[in-house]
Amino acid sequence: MYYPMYFDPTYMLVLLGVVLCMAASAKMNSTFNKYSRIRNHSGITGREAAEQILHRSGIYDVRVEHVSGNLTDHYDPKNKVLRLSDATYNSVSVAALGVAAHECGHAVQHATGYAPLKIRGSLVPVANFGSTIAWPLIILGLFIGGNSSSLLINLGILAFSLAVLFQIVTLPVEFNASSRALRILGGSGLLYEDEVKDTRKVLTAAALTYVAGAASAILQLLRIILLTGGRRND
Repeated sequence: MYYPMYFDPTYMLVLLGVVLCMAASAKMNSTFNKYSRIRNHSGITGREAAEQILHRSGIYDVRVEHVSGNLTDHYDPKNKVLRLSDATYNSVSVAALGVAAHECGHAVQHATGYAPLKIRGSLVPVANFGSTIAWPLIILGLFIGGNSSSLLINLGILAFSLAVLFQIVTLPVEFNASSRALRILGGSGLLYEDEVKDTRKVLTAAALTYVAGAASAILQLLRIILLTGGRRND
Protein backbone atom coordinates (compact mmCIF):
# COMPACT_ATOMS: atom_id res chain seq x y z
CA MET A 1 0.00 0.00 0.00
CA TYR A 2 1.27 3.47 -0.89
CA TYR A 3 0.66 6.59 1.15
CA PRO A 4 1.04 10.25 0.22
CA MET A 5 4.53 11.60 0.81
CA TYR A 6 3.30 13.71 3.70
CA PHE A 7 1.78 10.73 5.50
CA ASP A 8 4.03 7.99 6.84
CA PRO A 9 2.14 5.70 9.25
CA THR A 10 5.40 4.45 10.75
CA TYR A 11 5.88 7.90 12.26
CA MET A 12 3.37 6.74 14.86
CA LEU A 13 6.11 4.50 16.26
CA VAL A 14 8.47 7.47 16.54
CA LEU A 15 5.73 9.56 18.13
CA LEU A 16 4.99 6.82 20.65
CA GLY A 17 8.67 6.67 21.57
CA VAL A 18 8.82 10.45 22.01
CA VAL A 19 5.71 10.44 24.22
CA LEU A 20 7.16 7.65 26.39
CA CYS A 21 10.45 9.50 26.85
CA MET A 22 8.73 12.80 27.60
CA ALA A 23 6.39 11.19 30.13
CA ALA A 24 9.27 9.39 31.87
CA SER A 25 11.36 12.58 31.96
CA ALA A 26 8.47 14.60 33.38
CA LYS A 27 7.89 11.93 36.04
CA MET A 28 11.57 11.93 36.96
CA ASN A 29 11.77 15.73 37.24
CA SER A 30 8.60 16.06 39.31
CA THR A 31 9.61 13.23 41.66
CA PHE A 32 13.13 14.54 42.13
CA ASN A 33 11.88 18.09 42.71
CA LYS A 34 9.41 16.83 45.31
CA TYR A 35 11.95 14.91 47.36
CA SER A 36 14.74 17.42 46.83
CA ARG A 37 12.79 19.61 49.27
CA ILE A 38 12.94 16.97 52.04
CA ARG A 39 16.05 17.18 54.20
CA ASN A 40 17.65 13.91 55.30
CA HIS A 41 17.80 13.41 59.07
CA SER A 42 21.61 13.25 59.25
CA GLY A 43 22.07 16.52 57.38
CA ILE A 44 24.91 15.21 55.23
CA THR A 45 25.38 16.32 51.64
CA GLY A 46 25.40 14.18 48.53
CA ARG A 47 29.19 14.51 48.36
CA GLU A 48 29.66 13.43 51.97
CA ALA A 49 27.28 10.51 51.53
CA ALA A 50 29.10 9.38 48.38
CA GLU A 51 32.45 9.44 50.14
CA GLN A 52 31.10 7.49 53.11
CA ILE A 53 29.46 4.88 50.88
CA LEU A 54 32.59 4.42 48.79
CA HIS A 55 34.78 4.00 51.86
CA ARG A 56 32.33 1.60 53.51
CA SER A 57 32.48 -0.44 50.31
CA GLY A 58 36.28 -0.55 50.50
CA ILE A 59 36.74 1.85 47.58
CA TYR A 60 39.36 4.54 48.18
CA ASP A 61 40.63 5.22 44.67
CA VAL A 62 37.49 6.95 43.34
CA ARG A 63 37.35 10.74 43.51
CA VAL A 64 34.08 12.60 44.11
CA GLU A 65 33.85 15.78 42.05
CA HIS A 66 31.31 18.45 41.24
CA VAL A 67 29.93 18.74 37.70
CA SER A 68 27.76 21.58 36.48
CA GLY A 69 24.20 21.03 35.33
CA ASN A 70 21.05 19.48 36.72
CA LEU A 71 20.93 15.70 37.14
CA THR A 72 24.15 15.29 35.16
CA ASP A 73 25.46 12.90 37.82
CA HIS A 74 27.53 9.99 36.51
CA TYR A 75 30.37 7.63 37.31
CA ASP A 76 33.39 7.69 35.00
CA PRO A 77 34.97 4.21 35.17
CA LYS A 78 37.90 5.15 32.94
CA ASN A 79 39.17 7.85 35.29
CA LYS A 80 37.53 6.49 38.44
CA VAL A 81 35.68 9.71 39.13
CA LEU A 82 32.19 10.05 40.54
CA ARG A 83 30.71 13.36 39.42
CA LEU A 84 27.72 14.89 41.20
CA SER A 85 25.61 17.69 39.75
CA ASP A 86 24.51 21.01 41.24
CA ALA A 87 21.32 19.41 42.56
CA THR A 88 23.24 16.65 44.36
CA TYR A 89 26.75 17.67 45.37
CA ASN A 90 25.98 20.07 48.22
CA SER A 91 22.32 19.15 48.74
CA VAL A 92 21.14 17.53 51.98
CA SER A 93 17.88 16.20 50.53
CA VAL A 94 16.86 12.55 50.49
CA ALA A 95 16.71 12.80 46.70
CA ALA A 96 20.35 13.93 46.54
CA LEU A 97 21.48 11.04 48.72
CA GLY A 98 19.58 8.61 46.53
CA VAL A 99 21.24 9.87 43.36
CA ALA A 100 24.68 9.93 45.00
CA ALA A 101 24.21 6.38 46.29
CA HIS A 102 23.07 5.25 42.83
CA GLU A 103 26.27 6.53 41.25
CA CYS A 104 28.23 4.85 44.03
CA GLY A 105 26.43 1.68 43.00
CA HIS A 106 28.09 1.98 39.60
CA ALA A 107 31.48 2.43 41.27
CA VAL A 108 30.88 -0.73 43.30
CA GLN A 109 29.86 -2.55 40.10
CA HIS A 110 33.12 -1.47 38.52
CA ALA A 111 35.19 -2.51 41.53
CA THR A 112 33.55 -5.95 41.72
CA GLY A 113 33.64 -6.65 37.98
CA TYR A 114 29.88 -6.68 37.49
CA ALA A 115 29.41 -8.47 34.15
CA PRO A 116 26.60 -6.36 32.61
CA LEU A 117 28.64 -3.21 33.28
CA LYS A 118 31.59 -4.74 31.44
CA ILE A 119 29.36 -5.70 28.53
CA ARG A 120 27.87 -2.21 28.36
CA GLY A 121 31.34 -0.68 28.41
CA SER A 122 32.46 -2.88 25.52
CA LEU A 123 29.36 -1.89 23.54
CA VAL A 124 29.93 1.88 23.82
CA PRO A 125 32.19 2.30 20.76
CA VAL A 126 30.20 -0.04 18.50
CA ALA A 127 26.89 1.46 19.66
CA ASN A 128 28.12 4.99 18.94
CA PHE A 129 29.43 3.93 15.54
CA GLY A 130 26.24 2.01 14.78
CA SER A 131 23.93 4.91 15.59
CA THR A 132 26.06 7.21 13.42
CA ILE A 133 26.41 4.98 10.36
CA ALA A 134 23.01 3.23 10.36
CA TRP A 135 20.86 5.80 8.54
CA PRO A 136 23.51 6.74 5.92
CA LEU A 137 23.83 3.05 5.00
CA ILE A 138 20.06 2.58 4.85
CA ILE A 139 19.43 5.71 2.78
CA LEU A 140 22.27 4.83 0.41
CA GLY A 141 20.85 1.34 0.02
CA LEU A 142 17.39 2.69 -0.73
CA PHE A 143 18.69 4.97 -3.47
CA ILE A 144 21.33 2.97 -5.33
CA GLY A 145 19.24 -0.13 -6.02
CA GLY A 146 20.78 -3.23 -7.55
CA ASN A 147 22.36 -6.15 -5.74
CA SER A 148 24.14 -3.90 -3.25
CA SER A 149 20.90 -2.36 -2.01
CA SER A 150 19.84 -5.21 0.31
CA LEU A 151 23.38 -5.57 1.66
CA LEU A 152 23.65 -1.91 2.60
CA ILE A 153 20.17 -1.85 4.15
CA ASN A 154 20.86 -4.98 6.18
CA LEU A 155 24.18 -3.54 7.36
CA GLY A 156 22.37 -0.38 8.40
CA ILE A 157 19.78 -2.35 10.35
CA LEU A 158 22.55 -4.37 12.03
CA ALA A 159 24.38 -1.17 12.94
CA PHE A 160 21.26 0.35 14.50
CA SER A 161 20.57 -2.92 16.31
CA LEU A 162 23.89 -2.53 18.14
CA ALA A 163 22.73 0.84 19.47
CA VAL A 164 19.45 -0.77 20.57
CA LEU A 165 21.36 -3.58 22.26
CA PHE A 166 23.31 -0.99 24.24
CA GLN A 167 20.05 0.50 25.50
CA ILE A 168 18.78 -2.92 26.54
CA VAL A 169 22.00 -3.89 28.35
CA THR A 170 21.86 -0.56 30.19
CA LEU A 171 18.66 -1.61 31.98
CA PRO A 172 20.09 -4.30 34.31
CA VAL A 173 23.09 -2.07 35.00
CA GLU A 174 20.88 0.80 36.16
CA PHE A 175 18.43 -1.40 38.06
CA ASN A 176 21.28 -3.11 39.91
CA ALA A 177 22.92 0.21 40.81
CA SER A 178 19.65 1.45 42.31
CA SER A 179 19.16 -1.81 44.21
CA ARG A 180 22.66 -1.52 45.65
CA ALA A 181 22.02 2.13 46.56
CA LEU A 182 18.85 1.34 48.51
CA ARG A 183 20.53 -1.52 50.40
CA ILE A 184 23.49 0.67 51.31
CA LEU A 185 21.36 3.62 52.43
CA GLY A 186 19.13 1.41 54.55
CA GLY A 187 21.91 -0.69 56.04
CA SER A 188 24.31 2.16 56.80
CA GLY A 189 21.88 4.29 58.76
CA LEU A 190 22.43 7.24 56.46
CA LEU A 191 18.66 7.33 55.92
CA TYR A 192 15.73 6.26 58.07
CA GLU A 193 13.33 3.63 56.75
CA ASP A 194 10.76 6.19 55.64
CA GLU A 195 13.51 8.19 53.90
CA VAL A 196 14.63 5.07 52.06
CA LYS A 197 11.06 4.66 50.80
CA ASP A 198 11.13 8.21 49.48
CA THR A 199 14.49 7.58 47.84
CA ARG A 200 13.13 4.43 46.21
CA LYS A 201 10.47 6.57 44.52
CA VAL A 202 13.18 8.85 43.10
CA LEU A 203 15.28 5.96 41.80
CA THR A 204 12.23 4.18 40.37
CA ALA A 205 11.31 7.33 38.46
CA ALA A 206 14.89 7.54 37.19
CA ALA A 207 14.75 3.90 36.07
CA LEU A 208 11.65 4.63 34.03
CA THR A 209 13.67 7.04 31.86
CA TYR A 210 15.97 4.18 30.88
CA VAL A 211 13.03 1.88 30.19
CA ALA A 212 11.45 4.57 28.01
CA GLY A 213 14.75 5.11 26.19
CA ALA A 214 15.08 1.39 25.45
CA ALA A 215 11.45 1.17 24.30
CA SER A 216 11.93 4.19 22.03
CA ALA A 217 15.04 2.64 20.47
CA ILE A 218 13.18 -0.64 19.85
CA LEU A 219 10.30 1.25 18.23
CA GLN A 220 12.73 3.08 15.95
CA LEU A 221 14.31 -0.22 14.95
CA LEU A 222 10.87 -1.63 14.19
CA ARG A 223 10.13 1.41 12.04
CA ILE A 224 13.35 0.92 10.07
CA ILE A 225 12.49 -2.73 9.45
CA LEU A 226 8.98 -1.80 8.28
CA LEU A 227 10.25 0.98 6.00
CA THR A 228 12.91 -1.18 4.36
CA GLY A 229 11.15 -4.55 4.36
CA GLY A 230 9.85 -4.25 0.82
CA ARG A 231 13.15 -3.14 -0.66
CA ARG A 232 15.07 -5.92 1.10
CA ASN A 233 12.67 -8.49 -0.39
CA ASP A 234 13.02 -7.18 -3.92
